[in-house]
Amino acid sequence: MERSRILIVGGGFAGLECARRLERKLSPSEAEISLVTPFSYQLYLPLLPHVAAGVLTPQSVAVSLRRSLRRTHIVPGGAIGVDPSSKVCVVRKITDEVVAQKYDILVLAPGSVTRTFDIPGLTDYARGMKTLAEAAYVRDHVIAQLDLASATLDQRERESRLQFVVVGGGYAGTETAACLQRLTTAAALRYPRLDAKQIKWHLIDIAPKLMPELGDPLGEAALEVLRARGIEVSLGVSVAEVGAESVKFTDGRVIPCRTLIWTAGVAASPLIGTLDAETVRGRLAVTAEMRVPQFEGVFALGDAAAVPDLAKGDGAVCPPTAQHSARQGRVVADNVIASLRNQPLEPYYHKDLGLVVDLGGKDAVSKPLGVELRGVPAQLVARGYHLMAMRTNVAKFRVGTNWLLNATAGDDFVRTGFLARQPARLRDFEYTDAYLTKDQVKAHAQSLLAKG
Repeated sequence: MERSRILIVGGGFAGLECARRLERKLSPSEAEISLVTPFSYQLYLPLLPHVAAGVLTPQSVAVSLRRSLRRTHIVPGGAIGVDPSSKVCVVRKITDEVVAQKYDILVLAPGSVTRTFDIPGLTDYARGMKTLAEAAYVRDHVIAQLDLASATLDQRERESRLQFVVVGGGYAGTETAACLQRLTTAAALRYPRLDAKQIKWHLIDIAPKLMPELGDPLGEAALEVLRARGIEVSLGVSVAEVGAESVKFTDGRVIPCRTLIWTAGVAASPLIGTLDAETVRGRLAVTAEMRVPQFEGVFALGDAAAVPDLAKGDGAVCPPTAQHSARQGRVVADNVIASLRNQPLEPYYHKDLGLVVDLGGKDAVSKPLGVELRGVPAQLVARGYHLMAMRTNVAKFRVGTNWLLNATAGDDFVRTGFLARQPARLRDFEYTDAYLTKDQVKAHAQSLLAKG
C-alpha cells in the first residue's frame, strides 16, 4: 500500500507537537511526514524578552527540530500558497527556489505575524518582537542608544536616545518593557557619563487595563511593579505618529525617542489569504476537530485558525497562545491518524492551566490553576513552567544555565553588530510581502506540476 503524504506547514508549537506525535503513533510504512519551515528550530516565543534583555542567548530559545524529530523530512523554506484542488503547497526555499510540495493530508500551522495599523511612520521606524532576529536586533539597538547617548554632548540627542517606548500592554509588551528596563538600569552603572534617571521607559496600550486576562488583582500588582521601577504606563493611549527621533501619542504628547518597540497584537499568517476559505477575524474557520470544512484532508490550528473554545462556549475561539497551540498540535495529530484509519475524529477541548508573567529578577505574577501568586513564588512557577514546556533536555539545560549565570555574573552589555548599518523595519523580518495571490497560487501549482 502506498504511504500517505502528510505535510505540516510551520515548525512552531503547533507544528512541532503534531509532528512529534505523528512520529510516535504512525509507523513509517503508514505515512511519510514532511515539515515546511524556514528555520530548523522551534522558537520558544514566550522567552524572547529575555533574549532581548541578554538574560538568555538566542540559541537557548531555539529548540532544535532535528533533535526533536527523528524521521520527519524538513523542507527548508516557507509556504507561500496552497492550492487545495490540486493538493499542492507552493514553497519558496531559503535559496528562493519555488517548488511544489504534494500532499494527501495538509496540516496548516503557519502561525502569525505582527499586527500593524495605518499609523504614519510605524512600519519604517518601529521594531518588532516576534522573531529571534528581531529580539537580537532590539538588544543591539538598545545598547547602541546607550553608547551613542554617552558619546554625545548634544542634550537633545541624548534625551531622544534615552527614551524608549513599548506599545502593547499584553504579555509580550509588559515583559519586554520590564526586562529591557532592567537591562538599561543595570547598564547605566557602566557608563560614567550617563545618569540612570535620564533613562525613561514608556509602556502604552489603548486598552483600559494591563493584561486584563490576569484579572484585576494581578493586573494591578504588575502595574505597581512597573511603576515602582520608574516605567511610565499610559493606558487608553496609542500611537498617532512615529518619526526617526520622536513619537506622538494619541493624547497629544510628543516624546523625543528613537526606539519604539511594537507588540500590539498579532494577525494570522498571510498564507491564509491564499486559500479560498472562510475566515473569522482573519483566521481560518475550522470545526472543533480542526478540519477546514471546505477542503478534504486539510486541518488548521494554532494562531492561524479560529478553533472553537468548547470550554467557554458561546461561539468563543481559542486565543493565539503557545499553550493552546501545543495542545492543539497533539489533538490534530490524533485526528490525522484517525482520518487515515477511518476512525471518528475528536474535538479539541482544553481547560486553561493558568498564566505566568515574568517581569525579570524576583518580580513576577502568576495564576496557575486559578491560584494568584506574586513575587518569588510566582517567579518560580513562571520559570518552572517554561522549563517544563521546552521540548528537549538540552534546551532546558541551556535556559537554566543562562538564568543562573545572569543572576550571579550579570551582563557585559556587548553589541554583536547585528544589522548595525541597516534599518530594521517590521517587514524586514517577517517577509509579509512574499506570499502569492489566489490566482498566482493556482498558476504556480499547475506550472510546477507540469514540470514534474
